[in-house]
Amino acid sequence: QVQLVESGGGLVQAGGSLRLSCAASGRTFSSYDIAWFRQAPGKEREFVAGKGWTDSITYYGDSVKGRFTISGDNAKNTVYLQMNSLRPEDTAVYYCAAKLFSVPTNTHGVDYWGKGTLVTVSS
Repeated sequence: QVQLVESGGGLVQAGGSLRLSCAASGRTFSSYDIAWFRQAPGKEREFVAGKGWTDSITYYGDSVKGRFTISGDNAKNTVYLQMNSLRPEDTAVYYCAAKLFSVPTNTHGVDYWGKGTLVTVSS
């Protein structure tokens, strides 16, 4: 069992920045790769960014490339999502997701989800 807890969401003006955190715990969480997804009202959940626990390879959705950065701190069992140059269309609930041995880049096959943290970007 893996537990994922997101934090860091809030209200920010367009052009601003936020850093989200995903704290992972569980007996075998180091075997899981982590990704961030988001879901805006009335829209499907979409992939934002992902990385493996043990390597530096990262993946990004097209809409956030160059603005968002995913990183991890293995000592703290935490994955971060640094979000810069935020836009109103980035408004969504952001979810942390874990998948065994591979980075989830779509919702299918995700083994664990966090409960999400709300990001609201005002214009």
